Amino acid sequence: MHHLGLTRSSLKPDHLLQTPNTFVRTPLPGATGVEFIVHASPQLGARFTQITAEFSAGGSLGPTPAQRFIFVLSGKLELKVDSRKHTLSEGSFAYFPQGRPHSVIATKASRAALIEKTYSPETGAGAPQIVFGEEASVSPVALMGDDSLRVRSLMPDGPAYDFAVNTMTYDPGAALGMVEIHVMEHGLLMLEGGGIYRLGDSWYPVEAGDFIWMAPYCPQWFGALGKRPAKYLIYKDWRRHPLGA
Repeated sequence: MHHLGLTRSSLKPDHLLQTPNTFVRTPLPGATGVEFIVHASPQLGARFTQITAEFSAGGSLGPTPAQRFIFVLSGKLELKVDSRKHTLSEGSFAYFPQGRPHSVIATKASRAALIEKTYSPETGAGAPQIVFGEEASVSPVALMGDDSLRVRSLMPDGPAYDFAVNTMTYDPGAALGMVEIHVMEHGLLMLEGGGIYRLGDSWYPVEAGDFIWMAPYCPQWFGALGKRPAKYLIYKDWRRHPLGA
């Protein structure tokens, strides 16, 4: 039911809040047995794509012309690269540098967050490497010394890598210590809990399943509400001079 056109979704020049009741699924070239929800793309003004892929059992991704980061939301994926197989389950992730052939097949019905970005090389930075990991195995770091707000870095941090992906977990009542305004853009997928997000001059209730895009210099702030922690997966472009972006 459309509830007379009501939705929490909102699109402004510097941000998008996209809630599940407005998701539209689409096929993409090369994939079989997969439906895609394209959250952020160049058509929006983003310099990356963030997509939720919904796999049926046996579904597979097509190739990408860009770097690819995969975070498994549910189910199980089998990844193959250089004749080696890797199994990813819920909370596992992988990164493939641009131009690195690989395959992704779901062994059962699965969902995954896909982040893809055209690589920006840096002179003398070296080449990025394939990454496999589990979010739960990454040590959390308190943000700005606040133990109630914990960050787990899922991508290596070094000059070879031009974007970062983190999870951020807020205890109930925890909040960012400042309104952030910066040159990086964000793609954010709410994984657990909820709270209030300030985007630009607007304030939004958000909950698990919501997606947010933030343009560069969009004022942003989040505070967790409720009786359980709030957690999200967040992308940002990183380690490149603004004139070269």
